[in-house]
Amino acid sequence: MPILLGMILGVFLTIGAAFTYDAATGRAPNGLSPSSAGGRPPMVNWDVVSDNWHGLQVNLHEMGAQIERGWKRLRNS
Repeated sequence: MPILLGMILGVFLTIGAAFTYDAATGRAPNGLSPSSAGGRPPMVNWDVVSDNWHGLQVNLHEMGAQIERGWKRLRNS
């Protein structure tokens, strides 16, 4: 029973966090034109979440490569 309650609570927290993020960044579907939020649709759109996740992965990969190059430069000095 605690597992089921935890899963339900997790779903509500996830949805609440996405709504709060969208509302705080002006991306909530509030009747405004898409250009009012910089042309970005709400996060609750799965295509947007996928694009954001892919961007995060690319940025983390690039950051890891930069750190690795820095360590190699320090080692060779």
